[in-house]
Amino acid sequence: MNWTLALPEIVLAVSGLLILLGGVIPKKETFFPVSMAVIGALVLTAALVLGQGEGSAFLGQYVSDGFSRFAKVLILLGAALGLVLALDFNEKAGLARFEYAVLVLFATVGMMVMVSANDLMSLYLGLELLSLSLYVVAAFDRDNPRSAEAGLKYFVLGALASGLLLYGSSLVYGFAGTTNFDRLADALSGGQAGAGVVVGLVFVLAGLAFKVSAVPFHMWTPDVYEGAPTPVTAFFATAPKVAAIALLMHVLIVPFGEMSAQWGQVIWVTSAGSMILGAFAAIGQRNIKRLMAYSSIGHVGYALMGLAVVNDTGYRGVLVYMAIYVVMNLGTFAVLVAMRRQGRALEGIDDLAGLGRTDPAMALWMAVFMFSMAGIPPLAGFFGKLYVFLAAVQAGYWTLAIIGILTSVVASYYYLRIVKVMYFDAPAGAFDARPASLTVVMAGTGLLTLLFFLFPAALIGAAQVAVASLAG
Repeated sequence: MNWTLALPEIVLAVSGLLILLGGVIPKKETFFPVSMAVIGALVLTAALVLGQGEGSAFLGQYVSDGFSRFAKVLILLGAALGLVLALDFNEKAGLARFEYAVLVLFATVGMMVMVSANDLMSLYLGLELLSLSLYVVAAFDRDNPRSAEAGLKYFVLGALASGLLLYGSSLVYGFAGTTNFDRLADALSGGQAGAGVVVGLVFVLAGLAFKVSAVPFHMWTPDVYEGAPTPVTAFFATAPKVAAIALLMHVLIVPFGEMSAQWGQVIWVTSAGSMILGAFAAIGQRNIKRLMAYSSIGHVGYALMGLAVVNDTGYRGVLVYMAIYVVMNLGTFAVLVAMRRQGRALEGIDDLAGLGRTDPAMALWMAVFMFSMAGIPPLAGFFGKLYVFLAAVQAGYWTLAIIGILTSVVASYYYLRIVKVMYFDAPAGAFDARPASLTVVMAGTGLLTLLFFLFPAALIGAAQVAVASLAG
């Protein structure tokens, strides 16, 4: 059965159970030590992932390859830094309960299972482990009506998406006779996919589009991002997004690769719709978390452009884009977590007024992230867009590339507005002193974003290896 291939997931799951026991037994407050233990477990798992072999396990339901390793490293990075952002915030917000870190750990296990799934059954198992954890952390601030509402909305719509995915999987199994990705690829290789399989694929796509918050399944994103505690929003915007995009790529390219003519059109429309909505819906936003929700919808649209192209260059562009997206978002949310005045957490764009004078370092990093998200060279965000646009143009997808360029110009307005508020508006007052952990995350992600143009080869090479193992 070759279970040792799944050692990273097994070690992380067992660590979660032991840490859960360790958190329950003592009477005193255990949030900080449990969080540090979870971060340690995530780092150990990342080391195991980097040394992971290749092959399949559990009767073909689990696969380990370069693609899954690439996605898992990004997921573990997003989860670990997301927890670092929560250390100080949860203490000050009265949310310092050890269950938070344990839920993040089990969500991470679910994400790792998702990206290594080689069967519709193991895919669903990982997806539900992630979803159940996210339902709880979205409503973690249970005394706050907005947080409770965010958790409830995500739960109701998430259950609907899970139902769509299950129904689609059952149709695929009924018409193709298997749920295993490799056998599905063989069964569909003759181009004999019946209408039943196509309908099943549409339902599977709908379920997965919800998880990446792509149009038209984006409706939960602004409310959940705004209502959830800020570190939870940071987690939502990074690790689960990477896992969902990686899962979508794996499902479409491996078992349904022969049906690319059908699903390529759907991804094209979804990509264009996400870019357009993300650009225009964010213009009128005054809450910065809500603005980041629409921004994330737009970024998913850019990433899906690479998938719509249906070739290795496009797939590589998606992976490069998601890696850069994770770094930019973690840095941006480190700034949002630090927005606290007189002990009260702030979320308004106007609250950043005059930051360039009251806290020049924080304003500098925020400006770097905003310029990068707008795609201004030579920052990392420019290269992320460059690789997906280049893939679209080379493949003749001119309309999609033009939509991407025009929506980038529109989106630049609200990113640059934040820079204008920080440097040109009258100061609204200094923020409270922030912990060193937030400064480290801001500076680390800021330097990676700023200096990416000096060493792009490492990331591009890793993405190339990942795509080669996926496309086979």
